[in-house]
Amino acid sequence: MFQIELVEKCKANDRQAQLKLYKQYCDGMYGVALRFLKNPHDAEDVLQDAFIKAFQRIDQFKGEVTFGAWLKRIVINGSIDFLKSKHQKTVELNEGHIHVVDDDDWTVEEGISLDKVKEAIENLSEKYRYVVQLFLVEGYDHNEISGILGISETASRTRLLRGKMQLKESLKDRTYGTGS
Repeated sequence: MFQIELVEKCKANDRQAQLKLYKQYCDGMYGVALRFLKNPHDAEDVLQDAFIKAFQRIDQFKGEVTFGAWLKRIVINGSIDFLKSKHQKTVELNEGHIHVVDDDDWTVEEGISLDKVKEAIENLSEKYRYVVQLFLVEGYDHNEISGILGISETASRTRLLRGKMQLKESLKDRTYGTGS
């Protein structure tokens, strides 16, 4: 059955179609939530909430993107909301007036493992970590990131650049033994 047919059946509240869509996207979306939350139980909770929201709001799905992309955005927003609820204190800087130059160089020194890079990303401050993760891991562009996080594209670029600088510093510290 085609995806559009499944979605249309879901709009008509067809439980079997909902189960098919759930089975089709459950594992991939769980992986997305887990990359953000790092806790399997939290990822499962966010995943279930995301599917509930998706099926409750399926009439809002207009087919401009794939159902998977639409659902992924719900999962990411749910993951970020979950993390924010755990860390209530955040300070927002006005980054709208800063001019940012794109820097696409993401190379790191040889000998740095993927696990060390992932760990360094986890240690970034929240506002940089989300942008770096959405850009590098999830593959979103600045326009999409700005929509997901509710920030300007300039702020997204700024946070990505600053996050990358922090990431490189952290990895350099680990390489030369001055870090943890």
